[in-house]
Amino acid sequence: MEQARTLYKNEIDFAALALQSREFAKHLRFNDQLDFHDEAAVRQLTISLLERDLGLHVELPKDRLCPPVPNRLNYIIWIQDLLDTSTANIREHYDPDREVAGLDVGTGCCSIYPLLGCKVRPRWRFIATDIDEQNVKTARENVSRNGLDSKIRIIKTNAEDPFFGLNVFKQEKLDFTMCNPPFYASEHDMLSSAETKSHVPFSACTGAAVEMIVEGGETAFVARMIEESRQLQDRIQWYTSMLGKLSSITALVEVLIEYGNNNYAVTEFVQGNKTKRWALAWSWGDRRPSMPVARNIPGFPRHLLPFPAEFTFTLPTGTHVDSVVASMNAEFDTLPWFWKWDKKLSAGVGFASENVWSRQARRKMKLAGQARSGKLDTAPTEVELGVRIQVRLLSGTGEEAREVQVTIRWIQGTDSVIFESFCGMAKRKIEGK
Repeated sequence: MEQARTLYKNEIDFAALALQSREFAKHLRFNDQLDFHDEAAVRQLTISLLERDLGLHVELPKDRLCPPVPNRLNYIIWIQDLLDTSTANIREHYDPDREVAGLDVGTGCCSIYPLLGCKVRPRWRFIATDIDEQNVKTARENVSRNGLDSKIRIIKTNAEDPFFGLNVFKQEKLDFTMCNPPFYASEHDMLSSAETKSHVPFSACTGAAVEMIVEGGETAFVARMIEESRQLQDRIQWYTSMLGKLSSITALVEVLIEYGNNNYAVTEFVQGNKTKRWALAWSWGDRRPSMPVARNIPGFPRHLLPFPAEFTFTLPTGTHVDSVVASMNAEFDTLPWFWKWDKKLSAGVGFASENVWSRQARRKMKLAGQARSGKLDTAPTEVELGVRIQVRLLSGTGEEAREVQVTIRWIQGTDSVIFESFCGMAKRKIEGK
């Protein structure tokens, strides 16, 4: 269901929704606006959107958090993009055959993330946890109501339990985790935050204290996740969390850097003129996401952004794509690495177990009596560098007047120096220097 990506691109048309949902129409004002201070109206908005747009049927108790659908769907779509762009495939797109297992920490009464995830990606399945007995009960009912018991498992946990209890869940590995943590450190913190807001929140505050307040607030909560993830390492490919304060992202990125992690992603979710939310993802593996996925917070401190994992250069006007591809393949086919080119996509992927292109590497091979015997038949078991290279003709008038653009993206590895070295070599060879 890739159309989910554009479902809420524009503001929700409440009048149109009222025509399609009799229950929602009861809450609409005479001017086709919704009273966001009316908790019942906000609940019905979520219920009606899920039913109309995604075919999901839920019931929401009055005393628990009511999740706004557009914001939650944005988070799911970002995780899709994280997974889709951090693979070894030439195509950086959705693989409908890929089985994906995720964990939702603190799933809430609706279990909205697992419901959305399974709806937009049929091969996904979830474990969802919550420490609140009522949330667990209602979440199970909502999962059953939508016939998803075989894909979503709701587990009751305790506050002192590990977040990522893979052994308890009888799960060897997971593709991702997600969480919408309690935002506030205390009731005073929560009330102070509400008083300083200058606009109406998207969702009325109906949640229980267990859902909104935790010692140390969201920063301490996710810092504990980071600490726990260090033990599991790449048994989980991507650890993620939504956050309510930009300052929390800054503090948590600093924690990751302190622990030596250089494979993380940050993003911003904005729905119309509503409240902003942010998200952080980190991985202890070496598969790297694309730049639009990893570096999507305008104005974020540059020194805290993930390393720019793309290198793009443009060749002179009149350069032909075929000649660029031919010279590139001629050079890359002589290197002792795995290289695969797809003519239809005008893109290729390469994987090396070490730096095999530098003068030093060539001297080393010569001293060892190794000839440059050409590319490998399969990707090496241990990968030091993985790249994806795209060659395309930029739009313009007349082929002779158009420029050729080459983009090298870092898709695997942990050493940015090696990536930069490869980019320098590739640019020189492609330019014929």
